[in-house]
Amino acid sequence: MLIAADKFKGSLTAVQVAERVTAGLHRVAPGVAVEALPVADGGDGTVAAAVAGGFERREVRVTGPLGNEVTAAYALKDGTAVVEMAEASGLQLLPEGVFAPLTSTTYGSGELIRAALDAGARRILVGCGDSGTSDGGAGALQALGARLLDLDGRELPRGGRELTRLNRIDPSGIDPRLADTEIRVACNPYNVLCGERGVARVFGPQKGATPAQVEQLAAALEHWAHLLTRDLHVRADLFEGPGTGASGGLGAGLAALGAALLPRFDVLLDRLDLDARLARADLVITAEGALDHQTPRGKVPAEVARRAKLSGRPVLVLAGTIGAGAHAVRSVGVDAYSSILPAPMSMTEALGRGGEFLTDATERALRMIQLGSRLPLQAAAPVSGTHRPSSVR
Repeated sequence: MLIAADKFKGSLTAVQVAERVTAGLHRVAPGVAVEALPVADGGDGTVAAAVAGGFERREVRVTGPLGNEVTAAYALKDGTAVVEMAEASGLQLLPEGVFAPLTSTTYGSGELIRAALDAGARRILVGCGDSGTSDGGAGALQALGARLLDLDGRELPRGGRELTRLNRIDPSGIDPRLADTEIRVACNPYNVLCGERGVARVFGPQKGATPAQVEQLAAALEHWAHLLTRDLHVRADLFEGPGTGASGGLGAGLAALGAALLPRFDVLLDRLDLDARLARADLVITAEGALDHQTPRGKVPAEVARRAKLSGRPVLVLAGTIGAGAHAVRSVGVDAYSSILPAPMSMTEALGRGGEFLTDATERALRMIQLGSRLPLQAAAPVSGTHRPSSVR
């Protein structure tokens, strides 16, 4: 069996999810062989998933989103680095209740890329997600040597708000190693930098921006895209090109340096040899915090299921909650899904007991769906005690 699951945000890491599902499997079939592969979507947990897949973890001190120094990690293997922008510029690095949509910076993300270059990486995979920034990647470019100058030729302070004062980008100091480095940005192609669907209007409110600040950021990012295109001689569409709005616009900033903006799973999963693992599995179990109509639009369970179906493998999804439109996951290859919650409860209790519930739900689901002779479950000894079942659909 293969467990290929993402984290339960605020409750369990992807590694812990795999451990809890394995425990539930072994209640039903103690001797069954289980292969665990933590999977990430580019956001929080991407480096941990790479390390679980055989990469080496490296830690460095970088600039956090508020300008303070933080410890961040990247992963390295055979000249390839996995950089998770959330490690340096993520929302989780902001104090609880504190938002800085106008002044937060991706400078530390650029420092992570530079650290990977210093370590000898010449292929860098950048995971975008869970960002706490809205600066269009301006901070990252500054960390990599670009100078952002105002009308008087002075360097701009960091933060998306300052981009309205940008007069010229001086690229002469950009790290020359980038020219010989392949950078692939794992992002959601639906996120764009500008326009009505632009990152300021869609995600600005989630990052604490008021309506007036949203419009201020939208104007700043449009000006940023214009100057990036002009001063760095970019031919690609940085305004509304797919993925340009990833991580508060980091996608656009890195694309201006020549990075390829690609669907996140095309970047992240191939390095984990997922397809080969799926092909040899009898059953595939994946999971996420919420299963709903958005799941088929680029979430981990949908991508795992789509790939599993290419090998004809059955797929079970375990979710913290089942929302409207969850049935749509069947169209991408999910055979059955179940909530892990045994009864209605507060969010605090659900998050605090997530590991316990996930283990119990794994056991319940396998006993209920009775997948038959394809799985070595029928010889398992009965488990004492009873559990209130949640729905399996």
